[in-house]
Amino acid sequence: MSLIAEMDALLAAAAAALAAAADEAAVEALKVKYLGRKGQVAELMSGLGRLTPAEKPAAGKAANRLKDGIQAALDAALARVGGGARAAAAVDVTLPGRRRPLGRRHPITRVMEDAVAIFRRMGFIVADGPDIETVRNNFDALNAPADHPSRTPEDTFYFGLDERNWGWLDPDCRLLRTQTSPVQVRVMESRQPPIRVVCPGRCYRRDTPDATHGMSFHQIEGLYVARQTSLADLKGTMADFAREMFGPATKIRFRPHFFPFTEPSVECDASCIICGGQGCRVCKNSGWLEIAGAGMVNPAVFRAVGYDPEQVTGYAFGMGLERIAMIRYAINDLRLLYENNVRFLQQF
Repeated sequence: MSLIAEMDALLAAAAAALAAAADEAAVEALKVKYLGRKGQVAELMSGLGRLTPAEKPAAGKAANRLKDGIQAALDAALARVGGGARAAAAVDVTLPGRRRPLGRRHPITRVMEDAVAIFRRMGFIVADGPDIETVRNNFDALNAPADHPSRTPEDTFYFGLDERNWGWLDPDCRLLRTQTSPVQVRVMESRQPPIRVVCPGRCYRRDTPDATHGMSFHQIEGLYVARQTSLADLKGTMADFAREMFGPATKIRFRPHFFPFTEPSVECDASCIICGGQGCRVCKNSGWLEIAGAGMVNPAVFRAVGYDPEQVTGYAFGMGLERIAMIRYAINDLRLLYENNVRFLQQF
């Protein structure tokens, strides 16, 4: 039998087989049998190389007729058996719809939104600023000494900096902000007291990631400037925040501390929500958990933004949102918040 006759016979056999196929699986099996890489059509095509130049034109037309014919029969078979499957699987419009599973807000997002809502109820408004700041706004205006360790390139991300020189002391040098406090500087330079703002946002430091530190993290800072304010006002604000964030039984305490931009400065602790202040592993048996740094705004900061420290006073506070989330949800490793583990995130 000539090669052309074999092609015609194969086309007839394939058309008959496909016409008799009962379902999509059978059609798919026949497709592989005839048109697969090692199928019968490919086996016949390998014989074209043995033909003489005079025989090749006719054989080529027969080969095209074979492939086109099988493909047409295949399409017809799929339309026949596929139509029945689709009809069998047609949607019953009388059935109730299927709800798509909804995602969950990230723990840090939840804490940030809740914190902003709490401070809004106290009369604070939200202020925002750029992630890329100047040395002046991030350090100088906040009364940070020129030799403060946080200024060094080992602790801060600078842009276009030759670390062999002291260019990072240039007030106009750009950096990734190490805190959200520069927003407070921008707010005070753009308006006059009274001011009551909170500044949530992302910050960056050259920390080695571990269970409690990361190179990128979130803070929320607050600033209240008026004619007369005191530590008592600050304590009331922090107490209200702690009770709303951690529960009505939460208490707070202040401990003396030092920050360049506040004087006097305090660390604010909340009673441990795990043990109720009795002492446990989470609070290191102290009964207290540190939640914020705070204090009365340093007069040097007021002078840097053009305020008269003889006419206004104010308080400021700042807290890490990752730490608040870890306390609120009893998370023991900050890195869990950034690993995108679905099983972990589904708990919130």
